[in-house]
Amino acid sequence: MPDQNHTTKKIKSADISLLTEDDLFLFNEGSHFCLYDKLGAHPMKVDGQNGFYFAVWAPNARAVSVTGSFNNWDNTQHPLSPRADSGIWEGFIPGIQTGTLYKYHIRSTQKQYQVDKTDPFAFFTELSPQTASVTWDLAHEWSDDTWMENRSNVNVRSAPMAVYEMHLGSWIRIPEEKNRFATYRELAEKLPGYLVKMGFTHVEFLPVMEHPFYGSWGYQCLGYFAPSSRFGTPQDFMYLVDCLHQKNIGVILDWVPSHFPSDEHGLGYFDGTHLFEHEDPRKGFHPDWKSLIFNYGRNEVLSYLISSAMFWLEKYHIDGFRVDAVASMLYLDYSRKAGEWEPNIYGGRENLEAVAFLKRFNGEIHENFPGAVTIAEESTDWPMVSRPVHLGGLGFDMKWDMGWMHDTLAYMSMDPVHRSFHHDKLTFRMIYAFNENYVLPLSHDEVVHGKGSLLGKMPGDEWQKFAGLRLLFGYMYGQPAKKLIFMGGEIGQSREWNHDSSLDWHLLENPLNKGLQRWIEDLNQFYRRTPAMHADDFSRQGFQWIDCNDVQQSTLTFLRKDRDEKETIIAVCNFTPIPRPNYRVGVLADGFWKECLNSDAKEYGGSNQGSLGQIEASPVPAHGFPFSLNLVLPPLAVVFLQKTAPEIVYTKQNATL
Repeated sequence: MPDQNHTTKKIKSADISLLTEDDLFLFNEGSHFCLYDKLGAHPMKVDGQNGFYFAVWAPNARAVSVTGSFNNWDNTQHPLSPRADSGIWEGFIPGIQTGTLYKYHIRSTQKQYQVDKTDPFAFFTELSPQTASVTWDLAHEWSDDTWMENRSNVNVRSAPMAVYEMHLGSWIRIPEEKNRFATYRELAEKLPGYLVKMGFTHVEFLPVMEHPFYGSWGYQCLGYFAPSSRFGTPQDFMYLVDCLHQKNIGVILDWVPSHFPSDEHGLGYFDGTHLFEHEDPRKGFHPDWKSLIFNYGRNEVLSYLISSAMFWLEKYHIDGFRVDAVASMLYLDYSRKAGEWEPNIYGGRENLEAVAFLKRFNGEIHENFPGAVTIAEESTDWPMVSRPVHLGGLGFDMKWDMGWMHDTLAYMSMDPVHRSFHHDKLTFRMIYAFNENYVLPLSHDEVVHGKGSLLGKMPGDEWQKFAGLRLLFGYMYGQPAKKLIFMGGEIGQSREWNHDSSLDWHLLENPLNKGLQRWIEDLNQFYRRTPAMHADDFSRQGFQWIDCNDVQQSTLTFLRKDRDEKETIIAVCNFTPIPRPNYRVGVLADGFWKECLNSDAKEYGGSNQGSLGQIEASPVPAHGFPFSLNLVLPPLAVVFLQKTAPEIVYTKQNATL
């Protein structure tokens, strides 16, 4: 017998349905970007009865019902009704409370196919490996008004941006409780303070969206509207974001519109047809990840995906997205051999539907959420990725510089004796550095799948490895671009990242690891307080070589300038373990230049060599400049210098000499 307390109310009145005729039109047109307020499960009161309204898109279903813990998973008790010819099925079920497990039981018009599906718009899901959706209310009292009001001033191109990329499940674990995950609220107690201490401006979370396989790190996502229940409730995640904002830390999410897993309970073959994915396997199946690819040419799919982005910005106050695997979306022949892909209507390899989707995605975000940023992980030379849509670009604010990352890590992995033969790996970037607005990434991708840790890539003994890693980070911060470091890099994690365990925080008992962490802290603070180091990251005006041709000694010297050229920083890099006394560097002005930072300082674990904290320029021309500095250049080190007044400047370093 059906449970009379949970009988589905047929939708006969607009007072019951959340969907207006305009909603239906915009959804089918591909222009409804707030679907999370309309589809899915929403608390409602009808005729004095509390319950939940359900709505799901399944245009090729002959019947849809809600099944769950409230009706003993009986898929015959609570049918939904079709809404005209929109493809949406809806209904109100009284008596259902927040926290109830449910799924949609779909009977297809195709070959008697029937299946239980997770709600594509679920706000919360059952703890993996269970797969049910959970009815939920997203009410939360926010305390980040100051941040949200000022965000547009923080996320501007002239502002510093030092991003800490992290994986929620492995930053810290609770070893005394069977190595369990830290919850969102436990992370909220520790993470904001750590990021403030370390000087980072933003944190970027590997995908928090619900994913069935933990080992995918979130990149095989199915819950595009639900934070992972592994770490707590939606409100718990809101609390974490809230705490970060109160400490003036921006929050960026990895977002994956490029593909999704084929798990039966998910989006794939949703109503017995290829609804969300492209039907043609040449466009709808990803050969690398064995996953499904969204049909970017279907209007309702566009509404779904862009609604997902808008959802995180509106409901969770997220500050932006790093969009994963953009290159796989742009090219029809990505990871495909000849004959495995079909050209576009013009005979080219560009996925025109994906290009249109990305432009619309960026345009809608920037129009509706000023101050939010979008960053592309795009590994090819596709033009104008980070240029405005109205100028012909894709509309992203920034793009990861994958070429810099590959070239620099290849160079730094070499024995210094061989580096002089590969000097171009350091200098080549400046040929293209301002074609896009770049982020320099030392990301999770470089410390997995047998690649080892950043520290492990450095050649030499232990001291040289740490010196090389300090040099790598210093050189990176000196380059014009925004910065990103994956967790563990800042403490000299010696083993490859493992998503099943915590970072090796105990390593900070070693002075070299502690010194590296201190170096990152001071580097971030210097970068943030010094306009010359960040204000013109995307303009040639902010950078100038002093000497990029010292191949034999494997050194680089360059200038960073602010847009008014009122402030100038000199960076001098020595990529060999050989100290270089009497190293002459040309400068614009006479007077005293102080060492703002020296990666070889004692407190960082270095050998404490340098120019005693400051040096006076002499009227000896060098490198085309009228004056020059005669420096002591430390081994495997970077030194930053700035023009100062002629009085003696006592720094921490020269005070110890």
